[in-house]
Amino acid sequence: MRLLQQGADAGRKAPNTVAKTKKQPKVESTAQRLSAIVKSCRNFMRKDKGLNGDLDRLPILTWMMFLKFLDDMEQVEETKAELERKPYRPAIQAPYRWRDWAHAGGPTGDDLLAFVANEQCIRPDGTEGPGLFYYLRGLQSETGRGRQDIIANVFRGTTNRMENGYLMRDVVNEINKIHFNRTEEVFTLSHLYESLLREMRDAAGDSGEFYTPRPVVRLMVEMLDPRLGETILDPATGTGGFLAAAFDYLKPQVKTVEDNEVLQQHSIRGGEAKSLPYLLCQMNLLLHGLDYPSLDYGNSLRFKLSDIGDDQRVDVLITNPPFGGEEERGILNNFPADKQTAETATLFMQLIMRRLRVKTKKQRGGRAAVVVPNGTLFELGIAARVKQQLLAGFNLHTVVRLPEGIFAPYTDIPANILFFEQGMPTTTTWYYEVPVTEGRRKYSKTKPLLWDDLADLRAWWTDRQPNTQAWQVDLGAIVKAAEDASRPFSDEANKLREQLSTIRAELAALVLADDRQVNKLRDEIRRLEKAEREARAEADTFLLAAYNLDHKNPSKKEEEDHREPGELLASVREKEGVILGMLEELSLSIMSVEADLV
Repeated sequence: MRLLQQGADAGRKAPNTVAKTKKQPKVESTAQRLSAIVKSCRNFMRKDKGLNGDLDRLPILTWMMFLKFLDDMEQVEETKAELERKPYRPAIQAPYRWRDWAHAGGPTGDDLLAFVANEQCIRPDGTEGPGLFYYLRGLQSETGRGRQDIIANVFRGTTNRMENGYLMRDVVNEINKIHFNRTEEVFTLSHLYESLLREMRDAAGDSGEFYTPRPVVRLMVEMLDPRLGETILDPATGTGGFLAAAFDYLKPQVKTVEDNEVLQQHSIRGGEAKSLPYLLCQMNLLLHGLDYPSLDYGNSLRFKLSDIGDDQRVDVLITNPPFGGEEERGILNNFPADKQTAETATLFMQLIMRRLRVKTKKQRGGRAAVVVPNGTLFELGIAARVKQQLLAGFNLHTVVRLPEGIFAPYTDIPANILFFEQGMPTTTTWYYEVPVTEGRRKYSKTKPLLWDDLADLRAWWTDRQPNTQAWQVDLGAIVKAAEDASRPFSDEANKLREQLSTIRAELAALVLADDRQVNKLRDEIRRLEKAEREARAEADTFLLAAYNLDHKNPSKKEEEDHREPGELLASVREKEGVILGMLEELSLSIMSVEADLV
C-alpha cells in the first residue's frame, strides 16, 4: 500500500516537476544575433532579380550599414553637444539622415527605390528634391577634407541594382536592428565583416587584386612595428586590411586623450582608385574604430613624382600594390623619362621610395614592407634601374619569399615581401623562404596559409642565423663587381660622346663648306653614335644584371618540375608577360631616341 501511495504521490508531483524543467528561451549571443541579421539581409537580397552573387550584394549591404553607422555616431555626438550646450551640424541633413527614411514607417516599394536612386523624387517629408544618392554625392565641407567629402567620395561610385523596393525595405529593417553605438556590437560586427570580405575575395576572381591573406598582413605590420605618432600609409589600400591591422596594432599604445587624438587624426592614411574597394575600406576602418579615415579617392600614381615634398612623406609604408596592369600615358609622364614603364608594380615601387621619410640626424628614415611578384625581382630594363635606385638609397635588409598558392584562387604567381628602410645603401640582405607545411605541395583556397605557418619566420626575425630556410646575399659586393666590370665600357662611351661633341661643333661651324666635307662629318657622327650606344649597352649588360634580386635558397636542391599542365601554362604566360613588358619598354626607348634625332 505504501508503494502504491508513493507511486500516486509521484504521479501527482510529475506536473510540477515538468513545470520546473521547462526549457527557457535561448538567449542569443551578440555574434549569433548579428550573424543572423546579416544572413537575413543576404537572403532577402538573393530574391532580388537585379543582383547576381555577393559581388552585387555586399556593396548594397555596406552602403546601408555605412549610413546607419554614421547616423548612430552623429546622434551620439549631437547628444554630447547638447549636454555641453554647443551647436552641432550633422554631415547629412534631414530628410536624408538614416533616421529620417529608414524607420519602420518610412517609404517602401517603388517610393523607396525612387528616393534612393532618382535624380528628383518625393522625399520622406513630402517635399520634392534630389534623391538620396544624388544628394550624398553633392556633399562638400568647407575645408574639402571633412566628413561630407568622405561621404561624397563613397557615393560617387555607388549605384543601386536592387529592383524590388519591398525587398530593399526588408533589408533596411534588418539593418535597423544593428546598434553601432554599442561597443560590443561594433567589435563583433568588425570580425563578421572581415569574413564577408573574404567571401567576396573568393567570389571576385580577377576583381580580387585588392585582397591580401590576413596572416601576411599581420606579419608585415608586426615586423614593421609602427609606433604611435608615426604616419602609416598604404597607397593601394583595397579593402583596408593593412590599415585596419596597423590601427589595431597601435590601439594598445594609446594611454591618454591626446594619444587617442593622434591615433584617430594623424596616424592612418590610404589611397584607393576604385569605388567599390574604397567603400568597403571606409566601412572596414569605421568598424575597427577609426572615426575619420583619411583615404585619398583616386589613383596614387596620378601625382608627378618630383612634386611630392616632405609634407607627404611618411614613417611607415605597407602595401600590396597591383601588378601586371597598364597605366595610361598621362600617368607615365609623372615619372622620370628613363623609368617610365607599363608595369604598375614598378611604378608603385618608385612612388613608395619617394613617399618614405628622409633620414636625418634627429629622425629615423621611413621604412616599408611591400608585396611584389617574382617578376619584380628578376626583371631587367627599367625594373633593374628602379632596383638600382632602391639599393643605392635604401637598406633592403630582408626579402621574404612566400610559398606558392597563398594568393589562390585568383593567382598562383609566387610573391615576395621586400622590407627596406630609407637612409643608407644596401650591403647584405637576408633572404627567408617560407616553407609549405609538411605533407603539402602548395597552399590553396581550401587550405590557406595560417598564422602558425609563419611561427618559425617570426622567431628567426629577432635572432637571425643562417639555416635551411634563411641565407644572406652580399648585394653590395655584387653591385660593386658589376660596376667594376662595366666601367671600361662606360669610359669608352664617355670618350665617344666627347668626340661626338667635337665633331658636331665642327659641323656647326661649316657654313660655306662643300657637301662632301659635310657628309663626311655626318657619317662620322652616325658611326660614333652607334659605337656609343653599343658601349653603353655593353656596360648595362654587366651593371643591370647585378640588380637581379631573384636569389635562390642555396640549401634547397633543384627539384624536377612536377606541376600540372595548366600550372606550367600559367608560368609560361607569366614569362610571356615579362617579355612583352620589356618589349614595350624597348619600344618606348626607341621612340624617345627617334624623337631626339628629329
